[in-house]
Amino acid sequence: MSDWTKNLPDAARAYLDGRRLDEVECIISDLPGIARGKAVPASKFAKQDYFHLPDSIFYQTITGDWGEAADEDGFIEKDMILKPDMSTATAAPWTGDWTLQVIHDAYDRDGNAIPCSPRNVLKRVVDMYHKKGWKPVVAPEMEFFLVARNLDPAHEIKPMMGRSGRPAAARQAYSMTAVDEFGPVIDDIYDFAEAQGFEIDGITQEGGAGQLEINLRHGDPVKLADEVFYFKRLIREAALRHDCFATFMAKPIANEPGSAMHIHHSLIDMETGKNVFSGPQGGETDAFYHFIAGLQNHLPAALAVMAPYVNSYRRYVKDQAAPINLEWARDNRTTGIRVPLSGPESRRVENRIAGMDCNPYLGIAVSLACGYLGLTQQERPRRQFYGDAYEGDGDIPQVMGQALDLFDQAEALHQVLGPDFARVYGIVKRSEYEEFLQVISPWEREHLLLNV
Repeated sequence: MSDWTKNLPDAARAYLDGRRLDEVECIISDLPGIARGKAVPASKFAKQDYFHLPDSIFYQTITGDWGEAADEDGFIEKDMILKPDMSTATAAPWTGDWTLQVIHDAYDRDGNAIPCSPRNVLKRVVDMYHKKGWKPVVAPEMEFFLVARNLDPAHEIKPMMGRSGRPAAARQAYSMTAVDEFGPVIDDIYDFAEAQGFEIDGITQEGGAGQLEINLRHGDPVKLADEVFYFKRLIREAALRHDCFATFMAKPIANEPGSAMHIHHSLIDMETGKNVFSGPQGGETDAFYHFIAGLQNHLPAALAVMAPYVNSYRRYVKDQAAPINLEWARDNRTTGIRVPLSGPESRRVENRIAGMDCNPYLGIAVSLACGYLGLTQQERPRRQFYGDAYEGDGDIPQVMGQALDLFDQAEALHQVLGPDFARVYGIVKRSEYEEFLQVISPWEREHLLLNV
């Protein structure tokens, strides 16, 4: 092996052991979380320190159109300088040849981080924590559906056919039999994850038909966001091998639960190594309550990032396993903010609002940003909620347009995420929303055509 491959992460070196590397995929996440970049021969990658992509990849909507979000230079598609983070080098085990993926960071020609790059946004937020002496720790949970191949958008999405030859059944949460139905897909997910060096904490069947959840071990926010970014691609590739689709839509099937990316948060004091949420005697600290208050107070404005599409808001329905408000409670899955059972050393706060359709870098970044505002402004939460939070009123935006209005007005949140990013994100998402409003739905044709 050449010199540069000897310094790869252990899993990547093990994957290439005794093999000849053919290709390197140089990738970066755009705003939706799609991998953009270039595939280059391994021999060329060994000679390049960076490559170029136009900054316009961050102005593109999910449909492929463009938001008018360019800076004062205009829409001239300036080249960014993309530099590899070799700690992210990992296998692409579904390819026909021996291929590695490497995540890159985006800079301008003066060496400044591009503020619209989602990974840079998360790095900015984490750095603000570090400057306060706090090390944020997160653990994401990924929910998704395995569905039958859907080749016509006019057709409803249906559950995949299981190993038994029957469609996946709903309402079978935590059923091992239901998990076994998807055994071949799950086997490939495990194999791909092992080849990429990712540690899965567990796979469970969720409440929806063909809905699964993968839990990842807690760790550094940027590293975990990288893993979720990689996992989305990995899971899709595993599904395609077995004649089905994996979807991370927030609400792909009517009358079924939606898919969330629950985010567990804790903070470590960088000087002492202790959990900031727990005091010397094991009690809950002021910082613990400040963090919860930050989520309660700022998540409504952050929702446009955690629920980035019109479909996202179909998830927040009473009694459909998704929260409808920002109450907080201990060991209560009906609230938007949950404190799981744990000892003082692992005390953490779970944000149950974020959808699995969000960009993992941005979803984690904006959740941490809300907690940061609560901590630095020493905000106080509402009283702990007791009972079934679905019986209360909702206090989060119900439609994308309302969420965008709140996001556009949230100056304090913009300062944490970065004003340039907030400007671009708001423009691109507004463009997407306006595109959607031009589409007439089957419901409108059915009920309004002849009745109004």
